[in-house]
Amino acid sequence: MATRLLDRFTEVGLIDDGAFARAWVDSRMTGKGLAGRSLAIELRRKGIDDDLAREVLDAIEPDDEEAAARRVVRSKLRSVRRLEPEVQSRRLFGVLARKGYPPGVAVRIVREELAAAPVSAD
Repeated sequence: MATRLLDRFTEVGLIDDGAFARAWVDSRMTGKGLAGRSLAIELRRKGIDDDLAREVLDAIEPDDEEAAARRVVRSKLRSVRRLEPEVQSRRLFGVLARKGYPPGVAVRIVREELAAAPVSAD
């Protein structure tokens, strides 16, 4: 009975793993600033098929992922502003690494954002 009910829900569009995966990725990338690697792990935990997850994640524009990383760094800049430059870089890099960004992308974005950030007056 349950299988028939689930099949019917899928048939009429009430259960749509693709729509769920796209909405989840959009929400977590925008809200939490997560990168594709972290999103893939989350989708797997949610029971999304690996092929479907790959398809959804491949649709992410590199510019969108980079913009998300920049938002993360900018939101954390204020809390590290008074620290030594090396400590600032290390902490910001760590934040991006924990969110799943590749090291090369994280280093580049942290450097660019630190260079562009206004210097605070102590």
